[in-house]
Amino acid sequence: MTHENSGQTTVDVAVIGGGASGLAAAVALARSRRDVVVIDAGEPRNATADGAHNVLGNEGIPPQELLSRGRKEAESYGARILAGRATDASGNLDDFTIEVDDGAHRIRARRVVLATGLVDELPDVPGIAEAWGNTVLHCPFCHGWEVRDARIAILARDQNAVHQAMLFRQLSDRVTFIRHEEGGLDDDGRRRLAALGVPVVAARVERIEVDGTRVRALRLAGGERQEVDAVVVAPRFHTRTELYEALGGQAEATAFGQQLPVDERGMTRIPGVWAAGNSSQPMAMVTGAMASGLMAGAAVHGDLAAADLERRLLATPTA
Repeated sequence: MTHENSGQTTVDVAVIGGGASGLAAAVALARSRRDVVVIDAGEPRNATADGAHNVLGNEGIPPQELLSRGRKEAESYGARILAGRATDASGNLDDFTIEVDDGAHRIRARRVVLATGLVDELPDVPGIAEAWGNTVLHCPFCHGWEVRDARIAILARDQNAVHQAMLFRQLSDRVTFIRHEEGGLDDDGRRRLAALGVPVVAARVERIEVDGTRVRALRLAGGERQEVDAVVVAPRFHTRTELYEALGGQAEATAFGQQLPVDERGMTRIPGVWAAGNSSQPMAMVTGAMASGLMAGAAVHGDLAAADLERRLLATPTA
């Protein structure tokens, strides 16, 4: 049973983050009759997207609707959703403390699931933020179908852009590679783009013209205007590592940014702390985030069950 007194709640598990992975973990835990609180700051990464795709049985569902359903499901099994931001974490196995909104509320928990996601660092080009998640894209699986046959510009920052061009070329024969930064193309990349029939424009993008969330054109250095329907970028992924570091952990660097190191069950290197979703898998889509949350939730329950059994065994007199 959840215990509360003077702004403090004591539970089995504190799930930090109420996105797809955090809610999936909470449902798994609550269905196993674990006391669980989800601390949710209300800032899902895909909030600007019109729909979440490749969600079997819910194709194209608005992200906020998906999360609303998830919250209701978690609450129907007894999980509690606490609106607020986890601002600090301390403690050790069986005795963690999570500060919410700088101490306005305090959660004590035996286990912690970090489902805090990441922040996309976008190129510093005016217009990108306004259309991000709609016609400024990075993932062909999340949004590619929606721009099929459109005029697509690949805004290249590094060699990863050639891979993006290959994938988006399958969706449209009107793909252009914009060499926005000098490191965005080498000789091998040029050969690959030529084989794909993707033209290369060597120019920095000064700004993107948008109408609401719709891309209309690129303004290139030198004044040239190029009409396009969508822009593909490669963000750098910055996992929210502050709470993990406050608990004594250290994030690991990848080619795309930082992430929290975990094993196949989602367990981090800190005993009693798990991570799920984009916190540990920056490239995970919605369904992948759900799966990692489910796995973490199940693993946490198993860990608690084993610990509870050991306590019973120690308390049971031997014959």
